[in-house]
Amino acid sequence: MKRNELVVCGLPGVRARFQKEPLSVLRLFFDEETSRKIGPMCKALAAARKVYRCVPPSELEAIAGTIHHGGIVAVVTAPVLRAPLQAEVRRWVEARTPLLLLDRIGNAHNLGAIARTAAFFGIENLIVPVSPEAALPSEAAYRVSEGGMEYVTIWRVGMLAAFIKDLKSDGYIVIGAATRGGRPDAAPPSTAPMALVLGNEESGMAPDVAAACSRLVTLPGTGKVESLNVSVASAVLMWEVFRRQRA
Repeated sequence: MKRNELVVCGLPGVRARFQKEPLSVLRLFFDEETSRKIGPMCKALAAARKVYRCVPPSELEAIAGTIHHGGIVAVVTAPVLRAPLQAEVRRWVEARTPLLLLDRIGNAHNLGAIARTAAFFGIENLIVPVSPEAALPSEAAYRVSEGGMEYVTIWRVGMLAAFIKDLKSDGYIVIGAATRGGRPDAAPPSTAPMALVLGNEESGMAPDVAAACSRLVTLPGTGKVESLNVSVASAVLMWEVFRRQRA
C-alpha cells in the first residue's frame, strides 16, 4: 500500500466513496457473493481502466488487513488534511455552519462512529488538532463510519485552543463537553453559529481548550457509571446543541 492510499472496507463505505468520488477509487477487490451487488461499479472501473477483481477470502483479508472487510475492499486516494483558511471560516460564520471540534480523540473507531453520527445530523466539518494523540482518517475509522466519512470534511489545526478563541472572536458560541462541572443544559436557542468540542477518551479536554470555550456542559446521569463513551456522548450533544441552534 502506498503512503497516499488507504483501504475502505464494507459495501456501505465503498458505495459512499464511489458515489462521492468515483475517480479516487484506484483498485477494487471483492468476494464472489458481493460481486453480484456491484455491477455498475465494475462497469465504471472497466471504462476507466482501473483494476477490479473477485478474489478468495484469504486474499481479501490480506488486502484489507482485517477480517472485518465486509466482502469488499476499495483502495482509494487518502484525504489530504489542511487547516481552514480565514475565508472559509468567514463563510462558516455567514452560513451559521455547525462545527465539531475533537480534542485528541485517540481511538480510530470512535472517530469513525463520530463521523457517522455527524453525517447523520448533517454536520459537515470536523476539526482535529495536530497531535500524536489525535486519531486521523484510517481504514478502521472508515469502516466504522459506514460511509459517514464521505460526508464530512476533516480539518487539522495547530493549536485547538487558539482556534477556538478565533472562532469566538468571529461570533461562534463554543460549547465544550466536560465529564463533570459543566452546566446540565447545552445552550439556549441562539442565532449565533455554534461549535461543539469533545475531549480525549481518557483525560477529556485539555485545560487550555476547556478554558477557551464559551461554556461547558455535562450530561446529567445517574452516577452509576462515570461517563458515556465519547461517540455516544457526541450523538446526544450534537442533537442538543445544534437542535437548539435551529430552534
